[in-house]
Amino acid sequence: MLRIGLLGCGRIGQVHAKAINGRSDATVVAVADAIPEAAAALAEQTGGRTAETDAIIADPAIDAVVIGTPTTTHYDLIHQTAKAGKAIFCEKPVDLSSARIRDCIDVVEQHQVPFFVAFNRRFDPNFATVERRIRGGDIGQVELITILSRDPSPPPIGYVKTSGGLFRDMMIHDFDMARFLLGEEPVRVFATGSVMVDPAIGDAGDVDTAAVILTTKSGAICQISNSRRATYGYDQRVEVHGSKGMLLADNMLENNVEFAGNAGFQTAPTMNFFLERYERAYALEMAHFVEAVTTGTPPSPGIEDGYRAQLIADAAAKSLAAGRPVEIG
Repeated sequence: MLRIGLLGCGRIGQVHAKAINGRSDATVVAVADAIPEAAAALAEQTGGRTAETDAIIADPAIDAVVIGTPTTTHYDLIHQTAKAGKAIFCEKPVDLSSARIRDCIDVVEQHQVPFFVAFNRRFDPNFATVERRIRGGDIGQVELITILSRDPSPPPIGYVKTSGGLFRDMMIHDFDMARFLLGEEPVRVFATGSVMVDPAIGDAGDVDTAAVILTTKSGAICQISNSRRATYGYDQRVEVHGSKGMLLADNMLENNVEFAGNAGFQTAPTMNFFLERYERAYALEMAHFVEAVTTGTPPSPGIEDGYRAQLIADAAAKSLAAGRPVEIG
């Protein structure tokens, strides 16, 4: 039985708590949050206890820690947890600074603790099937990937101001997905972006509409489209074109019933947001983490994957500012 301490009892913490509760080989021992009421509510749901963050990390009866707190807290919590010798499940991004992520890599390697970065989309059954069929050679050599990721509405402006920007917060998932599907590292990025949804996002120094082109050493291309607004729901699609064919993972709908009438064919709306769309992926990523830690195998994606995605995000931000392609560090 893997005994887990959960740091952060907000929306994502509740998602991870639900995933842990659904397992017979893991349990939530304790939870912590800056808002006592949030911690108390989640403790009641999980059967765990409330505790201070430091106490959870220091508790010898806890084997692993889930870090679901704001990104600005990750650096210190990773160092503290690694030094305590506990396995780490960390929400993305690991940090908003690539240099600080390198520091985290150093402390994780020094103390040899398992580290998992919660790029949950790798565990979506559809995207995972696409990757497996790519590696199986179904479409031959990968030539062109298209990733579409659009939210139904923008987040609160207060969140935008501390998020690190669209590339480091929202598109970071797509950068990891690009690496996952390409099977090789992008070496160059060309980014463009605009403020088309909410002027307040521009006032905060960010963009809400962006497109990026990644190129690998072999010449394979990945094009990514992000928007903070999609009037039709949560838009998540992937297409991979290769020398022998194409693989497509389309949107998940509320149901698969289709109506045909005088106005044509009509389908159900897309799932409303990430909590519904990726519910299965959240359960599968937690299963992977628990099984990896229990069996002593390295969890994947690991902290190096978080670092690689961050390097792409950094290069995309530089490209947007410079208005030209930028080599990825």
